[in-house]
Amino acid sequence: MYFNIPGLNNSGPQHWQTHLEEKYPDSFQRVQQDDWATPNCSDWIMRLEEVLSQQPLEDVILIGHSVGCATIVNWFGKYQHRIKGAMLVAPSDVERGDYPKYITGFFPLYLKKLPFPSVVVGSTDDHVVDFERAEYFAGLWGSDFVEIENGGHIEGAWEEAFEVLQKFELNNL
Repeated sequence: MYFNIPGLNNSGPQHWQTHLEEKYPDSFQRVQQDDWATPNCSDWIMRLEEVLSQQPLEDVILIGHSVGCATIVNWFGKYQHRIKGAMLVAPSDVERGDYPKYITGFFPLYLKKLPFPSVVVGSTDDHVVDFERAEYFAGLWGSDFVEIENGGHIEGAWEEAFEVLQKFELNNL
């Protein structure tokens, strides 16, 4: 089972996470948060834990976008649950000096090797995380890395999302 963990303001109707849920409704489930406008790490990882506590973790693949990626790695840092794998797309750099102050509690970001397969997807022109920083996160987490040329923050209809996920699964799971 795939669980989407969107970022700030949820993923709207044109977002690739929403497209995956619409195209594969029996396979993709969104983890809903109470407050999408002012993410709080404790609240978000607690909700993720609530949802995943009802699942066989060995079958779970988490798919994060932006601060959703920070939610996933900080969730692991707190609960230490092994899952089948994770795809971390355009991870937020919560340590940046210009990171929004209304997004709270995600610092320090968990920056150790994850004990499950993962892939980080980074764009060469992302305004939320520098490309080199996304590569750095991938290295620390022990993740594969996929480069998207000029994909911005990868917020729109990223048609290759399912293909990247399938390739990741084929190579790692």
